[in-house]
Order: sequence, then C-alpha cells, then structure tokens
Amino acid sequence: MDEVDGQREEHTGAVVATQRRRRQERALRRRDALLSAAADLLGEGGFAAATHRAVARRAGIPLAATTYYFAGRDELLAQAFALLVERELADMRRSLADLRDQSPEVLADTLAMVYAVDRPRQLGLWELYLQAGRDPALQDVARAWTDGCDEIVASVLERAGYPCGRSEVRFLTTVLSGLWLEDIVEARPEGRERARNVVARALAAIS
Repeated sequence: MDEVDGQREEHTGAVVATQRRRRQERALRRRDALLSAAADLLGEGGFAAATHRAVARRAGIPLAATTYYFAGRDELLAQAFALLVERELADMRRSLADLRDQSPEVLADTLAMVYAVDRPRQLGLWELYLQAGRDPALQDVARAWTDGCDEIVASVLERAGYPCGRSEVRFLTTVLSGLWLEDIVEARPEGRERARNVVARALAAIS
C-alpha cells in the first residue's frame, strides 16, 4: 500500500468514526427527548397520560422509536420515574442549599414547603411511588427518592445545628412526606400554616 492509499484509508476510517459518533449522539438525544416527554406527561396527567403514542407526539419523534429505545412501556415509565426523582432531588438541593443558622420558624416553613417547587411533578411522583407497591420494577427508584430525601434533610439538620442521626432524619422525613402528600392531594387553603406548625413541633421534638 503506497502513501496515498494509506492516507485515503485513514481518511475513510475517520469519516466512518465521525458518522458513527453522530449516530450515537442522535440516538442519545432522541432517547433523552422521549424520557423527558414521558416525565412531563406523568407530571401533567399521571400514569394513564404517558402512553407510547402521547410520548412520541410530545417528543416529536416517530412512534416506532419508543419501542426501539425501550423494551416496553414499563421500562419507559420506570426510567421516566427515575428522571422525575432526579429533577425533584436536584430542586430540593437547590432550594435548601443556603438554609443554615435560621430560626426554627423559618426552617420549619422552608422544609414544609420545599416540595411546592413543582406541584404537577409531585403528583406524578407520588402516583408512581404508590404504583411501586404493585410493580417491583419501580421499587428501586422509589427507594432512591426516599434515600435522597433523607440525605438532603440530614444535611439541612446538620447545618442548622440539630441532631441528624438516622432516627431523627427518618422521623422528620416521614412527617414531611405525609404533609407533602396530604397537601398536593387536598390543596387546603390553610395547608401551609398547618404544615409549618407540624414541622416546627417535629423539630422541637428532636432538638
């Protein structure tokens, strides 16, 4: 093989590698678009809203792509649930990142309402969380949500000077979870004040 042939082959190999990389990047973008669409639909309309057809339409991708990238609707929903949890935990961390050296009243108010960043997403999350009781494929994601909330609350308690052992953290996150679920379902006008009072009592109990 002369030098020209070698250069031509090297160039062809580089072109093929570039084309392969672009196909892979396109595939990842389409898969991410489908997941994001499924997560949005779960937040807007719940479990029943995230059909293959609706997800493909929202993502602007052909319907056949949903079964190309995901083995079935169960896999799509499980991964969309994981994306919802990832978004929720990220928002909680941002909302609570600077929470330190606050009065018990401010701390209670902030913890009680931190979930309210995105109520539709919370509805989708809780619907899938309850569905995990019937679907083992969702349980790992449900546990990751619980563990992530525990980690965030533990960090907040530590920075605020409260005991932050496992029992204190579990006590407070269990109280918070009950309050969050009650409020997103019932949407009572006095929900924020009720929640703040309960969280303040919980903080007093562990201090």
